[in-house]
Amino acid sequence: MAKKHYPLPKRFSAALSEKAYTRLRAINAEHGFGNNYCLTFLLENLDAVVDMKKLDQVYRDFAAEYGAPNNN
Repeated sequence: MAKKHYPLPKRFSAALSEKAYTRLRAINAEHGFGNNYCLTFLLENLDAVVDMKKLDQVYRDFAAEYGAPNNN
């Protein structure tokens, strides 16, 4: 059976902290996917892989420390 190719039609630039990039590369190395696939998988399955209440608290803590981003 031939492997399917998972399409990734959206492309954009994303800046990552050094810590986030290191973590992404570690996930990539462990599972053998590229950065784009790792990010896609994590975001598409976020509810299944994280506790959303804890994630909300992490967002609040981050905003308290760094402020909300200016999206202008």
